[in-house]
Amino acid sequence: MKDGWNPWHGCHKISPGCAHCYVYRMDARHEKDSAVVTKNADFDLPLRHRRDGTYRLPAGSVIPTCFTSDFFLEDADPWRPDAWRIIRERQDAHFFIITKRIHRLPECLPPDWGDGYENVTIYCTVENQDRADFRLPLYAAAPIRHKGLILEPLLESIDLTPYLGGNWLTEVSVGGESGNEARPCHYDWVLSIRQQCMDAGVAFAFRQTGARFVKDGKLYRIPRRLQHAQARKANLDYIP
Repeated sequence: MKDGWNPWHGCHKISPGCAHCYVYRMDARHEKDSAVVTKNADFDLPLRHRRDGTYRLPAGSVIPTCFTSDFFLEDADPWRPDAWRIIRERQDAHFFIITKRIHRLPECLPPDWGDGYENVTIYCTVENQDRADFRLPLYAAAPIRHKGLILEPLLESIDLTPYLGGNWLTEVSVGGESGNEARPCHYDWVLSIRQQCMDAGVAFAFRQTGARFVKDGKLYRIPRRLQHAQARKANLDYIP
């Protein structure tokens, strides 16, 4: 997933996981207001070609989509039909979407969606028990062919057991929060979610420790460059 596609930029914070959003953090460095949502100049990037006629985002690519906003953001309603058109046209690529707005999915789908496009994965994010209990019943029932959960930033211990049955999830991914204002992520929370996934036969991935990681009662401050490496070193990933 080296190359991404951000058809629009900017977002609005809607839940505790948004408090220290990395997009807001990056924009602040350039004195840019992340709450102002704008359509990007490279909106049609997946359809653009190189001089040799091949796509700039090659066939076979997994394309991270809308990572500087939310694909189902209200402000983007006028632009989304054209984004779906582009996704339909690029059946040779797979589009990877993450959202905190799964509650808006029914009003945001294209007319020909059916049970979902084969070349689209939509991940739902949850950060605490409250958001899990709100979003996951909606997500489980949603017509999406490829589904997975992202628990980043993980802000507390979460009981996923009511939602892990039925073989509807491809993976649960967990990670702490990055940045200077990061809230702690506890190793015990990660282990608990891993065990829940193993019991249910659902793939599990520990993506990053976050900047403040608590293990055995001790708080560790992890530099950004080591957060993913330390998570890999824990060797917690599980594939059924």
